[in-house]
Amino acid sequence: MRLRYIARKCGWALLTLLFVLTANFFLFRIMPGDPIGLLARSTRLSPEALQAQIHLFGLDQPLPAQYVTYLKQTLSGNLGVSIISGTDVSEMLGSRLWPTVLLVGLGTLIAAVIGVFAGIKGGWTRGSGFDRGSLYSSLLLYATPEGWLGMLLLIVFAGTLGWFPAGGYASNSGSGAASFGDVARHLFLPVLTLALGYVGSFVIVMRSSMIDVKEEDYISTARAKGLNDATIRRHHAVPNAFLPSFTLIVLSVGFILGGAIVVETVFSWPGLGLLTYQAIKDQDYPVLQAVFLISSGAVIVANLIADIAYGYLDPRVEEV
Repeated sequence: MRLRYIARKCGWALLTLLFVLTANFFLFRIMPGDPIGLLARSTRLSPEALQAQIHLFGLDQPLPAQYVTYLKQTLSGNLGVSIISGTDVSEMLGSRLWPTVLLVGLGTLIAAVIGVFAGIKGGWTRGSGFDRGSLYSSLLLYATPEGWLGMLLLIVFAGTLGWFPAGGYASNSGSGAASFGDVARHLFLPVLTLALGYVGSFVIVMRSSMIDVKEEDYISTARAKGLNDATIRRHHAVPNAFLPSFTLIVLSVGFILGGAIVVETVFSWPGLGLLTYQAIKDQDYPVLQAVFLISSGAVIVANLIADIAYGYLDPRVEEV
């Protein structure tokens, strides 16, 4: 792979990150109520602490100077202090990161595995009963709001049947197998909700790619050589058809840090999604600013990884 291609992609990623930093700075300064007003609303900060925060983030400076201060503070890892709890925002993000990675990562993995295999089989046997059933199911799940689906699962399996807890991360603070089982029971319904919500997109993309690849000349050549369907599909069709799905999977991983706001809120899952919802409700501007920045940065990095990996898997894209 040429270094020029990698350098170009890294350059665009850095420019995109700079744009996000700039947009993140101005976004919370055009909202109703300025940052100083939002900080002043807090009853947990003394007047001295309030003035210290205003000075720390340069809110007592002209707007251009505030922007420079914001860049310096952000690049140094100082994301501020919550105006509601007074807790360091970096610590808040750190404590919420693992539950979100566990939830969204596991849900994405399950959806990707099921969706890719269903898309391969459906696209290769286009028009079959399995293809029609998987396609209609995927379209239905893709169009179903995750919040509504989560509440339905919550009512049935937690409320009516009582098989799973109604929400939270764990019911006790034990350790070992009992703690693992407790977390797994709390995790089941939100993961199921995310997996059902995501699987449709993977099925649709993989099926479409398989249908396109199936008509290529090299597939006809492989058939002419006498290769059986299983060999053609495994060694010739799937490696080429998988590229768009690979990009979708990598980009989905980038959304892990953003969390699933609706699902985490429905199931009271203590991750970044629920933190975002609470910060929006309380107008906790430092937390919102940090979450948006981390989420956007994760997507940018995931997109960069996808671009570089795609260039490695298919060298033709380097010429584009």
